[in-house]
Amino acid sequence: MLNTVIFDMDGLLIDSEPLWGEAMGEVFAQMGIHLTPEHYQHTTGLRTSEVVDYWYHHFKWQDKAPGLVTGEIIEKVTEKILGRGAAMDGLDYILGFFSAHDFKIGLASSSPMGLIRSVLEHLHIRRYFQAVYSAEFETHGKPHPAVYLACAEELNSYPMECIVFEDSITGLIAAKAARMKTVVVPEAHRRGDPRYVLADMQLNSLSEFNENSIKLLEGGK
Repeated sequence: MLNTVIFDMDGLLIDSEPLWGEAMGEVFAQMGIHLTPEHYQHTTGLRTSEVVDYWYHHFKWQDKAPGLVTGEIIEKVTEKILGRGAAMDGLDYILGFFSAHDFKIGLASSSPMGLIRSVLEHLHIRRYFQAVYSAEFETHGKPHPAVYLACAEELNSYPMECIVFEDSITGLIAAKAARMKTVVVPEAHRRGDPRYVLADMQLNSLSEFNENSIKLLEGGK
């Protein structure tokens, strides 16, 4: 029986993906590197350090150590999110829905814990979560399932009792590998990606989820 829900954060609870793009673009531009929207698609859902390492091996810049670049990106995106980060459609609804249905609620993000705390405070939603976990504490980030398994363990939940809400392919693969039911809410321009067929359910908004959705997940694949 499903009794636990675990949410991704960026691009699902808060409209932060464009802000991540801005922050990375500004930091990389300082080194003469200009990333395109196609570049960003290669690394969506990864930890910031993994994104930087990916592009470091691709561009092989000499100006700054990857760790310094990672820190600059996180600092910039935190500032942008606190200034302009907006809640995704249906955020208050979905958290209220699962709270009213007595689900245990967790958050498992690739973002560092400091940024996670800032987002939860910015959106005034920290009270809903019984567990908040960052992939920065794991050896492997998404698409490895470690962050979802660790969050479920903190909630004292068995993986097959969990529903995961994701927006990225990388996160979807992580949740499926953890043997959890998956609901994806992709960005509008990515909804046609055939890889989302891996999900148990695809929605256009968090507000579309309801009691019947739970029944379908419990009886579905």
